Amino acid sequence: MGKGCITVTKYFLFLFNLLFFIFGALIMGFGLWVLFDNQSFIAVLQESSDTVKVASYILIGVGSLSMAMGFFGCIGAIYEIRCLLGLYFTCLLLILIAQVTAGVLIYFQREPLKYEMSNIIKGMIINYTGENRTTEHTWDFIQRTMMCCGWTGPGNWSENHLIKNSTKNLYPCSCRNGDLAGTDIQEVGLCEHTSAQLPVHETGCITSVEKWLLDNCGIILGMCVGVAVVEVEYFFHVKCMSLVTVPLVHTGRGLTQPSDKPP
Repeated sequence: MGKGCITVTKYFLFLFNLLFFIFGALIMGFGLWVLFDNQSFIAVLQESSDTVKVASYILIGVGSLSMAMGFFGCIGAIYEIRCLLGLYFTCLLLILIAQVTAGVLIYFQREPLKYEMSNIIKGMIINYTGENRTTEHTWDFIQRTMMCCGWTGPGNWSENHLIKNSTKNLYPCSCRNGDLAGTDIQEVGLCEHTSAQLPVHETGCITSVEKWLLDNCGIILGMCVGVAVVEVEYFFHVKCMSLVTVPLVHTGRGLTQPSDKPP
């Protein structure tokens, strides 16, 4: 009976370790995407905020650690090493605590993060020149693809230094509404219009960006919940494995498991 329980637990642990490895790879991949992607809203925040960079490094670290633990967990389960299983159980508990702590911090810091994000975007709009290929061109891409203008509306661009100090009717080319008549068709930089009625989108990007962030946060939350579920299952099976592992005894023929039969 004991051997049967150990065998079943082995298979469960191997399956959960495989899932743990996959979820870890997904989390690490998302962290790498946040760190290196230059064609999304994240690139705009990275230039001015260390919070996003720190978060990406945390995701990469947690994902890498999860992958490593998934690999070494297989070794502990297959070879029934009790000390390794105990260490493995402790590490899983620490990771679960860290995930819950991070989730609580993000939940209570969402308003300060939103305020910081708003200041970053408005500051970028004020100093926009169209020459910064990292943040400004990314923001142009966002305005063009999301069909919006400014953060809360096109009025944000009236604070831009170049537009404010110019006698011409300038507007960001990426804000241009294709359904309206215009004289310039460019993707980046500032364009000139013949009248004060500018052919731009009237809605700000804040709604579209927040929706985009919520959708991607949903992906992160889903991955973290999946990892947490796997971890909880681990706790029961690792504990069972460490309790019922049959110790090896030394006989004249080498190390063997004691027989279940009565003497």
